Amino acid sequence: MNPTITFFPVGNGDMALVRLLDGTSILIDCNIRTAADNPADKNIRDVAKDLRERLQRDSDGRPYVDAFLLSHPDKDHCSGLCKHFHLGPLNNYADDSTPDGDKKIVIREMWSSPIVFRRASKIHVLCSDAKAWATEARRRVKHYKENSWAESGDRILILGEDRGGKTNGLESILVKSDAKFAKVDGMHNSYFSAHLLAPSLVCDDDYEVELRAKNHSSVILNFEIVATHVGTKRYRFLTAGDAEVVIWERLWERYEATPEVLEYDILETPHHCSWHVLSWDSWSAYGEDAKVSKKARSALGQARYGAKIIASSKPIKDEDGDPPCTRAKREYESILDAVDGKFLCTGETPFRWSPAPVDVEILAGGPRIREAAVAVTAATTTVASAAPRAG
Repeated sequence: MNPTITFFPVGNGDMALVRLLDGTSILIDCNIRTAADNPADKNIRDVAKDLRERLQRDSDGRPYVDAFLLSHPDKDHCSGLCKHFHLGPLNNYADDSTPDGDKKIVIREMWSSPIVFRRASKIHVLCSDAKAWATEARRRVKHYKENSWAESGDRILILGEDRGGKTNGLESILVKSDAKFAKVDGMHNSYFSAHLLAPSLVCDDDYEVELRAKNHSSVILNFEIVATHVGTKRYRFLTAGDAEVVIWERLWERYEATPEVLEYDILETPHHCSWHVLSWDSWSAYGEDAKVSKKARSALGQARYGAKIIASSKPIKDEDGDPPCTRAKREYESILDAVDGKFLCTGETPFRWSPAPVDVEILAGGPRIREAAVAVTAATTTVASAAPRAG
């Protein structure tokens, strides 16, 4: 199997599955909406089914992901967690006798920042799925502290330090900001590495407190993914949750002298192709007069030749607001024009009326978009692509 990144059509939300050469799976966020679980609702894709079809089963027949990264605990990044994923010790798994399609998915290792949960009750209201994630993360940290080790299903990787020494003593399960790591589920994996670009250590001033309560607390990782068993070809995937303009300006200030740190072959547009990623100006207030931040544009402009930019959003329309924003789309397309790249929106691929998961294969020659055949349920007509199309 070629390494593949699958972007699921989840409206204005994020849900992407990275599968490495050895089959290792890393899920980044989930947004399994209630309508997606209703077979009678043909307007929303059953992305839970799509996800399960792409996962391996363990020796007990349980579907699993080797790692689950929650970029930040907004509802559109963690919806469906409680319904579709097993939380708690594995010996409490209750679905062994249920049909395969209904079994909850095991999370072998959680990847999570500690920042947003530290002040969750004070400045960041969490939905029920986010609270469940926080509870499970604390359980796994407690398990590690008490045992100094953990097995699959109890493991957690903490992304970024917390202030006040709250992550001291957790060094073996901690990745510091600006560090690289190549471990999944407690084991070294030679088929990838990831560079943690954000969040950084939180300061005590009021501005930082307010800042970290919002989208800017998002985890930003730049993956390097090995393309083939033979050779050294590696391609980069930059994922950033909902990080907005202030974070991209800070990253450019940090890496302007070493812009290669921010280079990518695949980018998932932060915050569902929102204008606030590229500008301080409100799109609704300024429209086409809104100014682009040069620093943020530079940080997000480090596309390599043939790069793919994927907007995980509803269809992008000129008359709509933000997100997604048509002006942001044009900025990304402008970035790609210089490198002969391609822009896609999950809500429009292959059709606005019938979006399907977008699989980006990572080949020796670079990433290629594989668009699957799609059943157009509204017309009761099957529309099949003649062959996978390279993009």
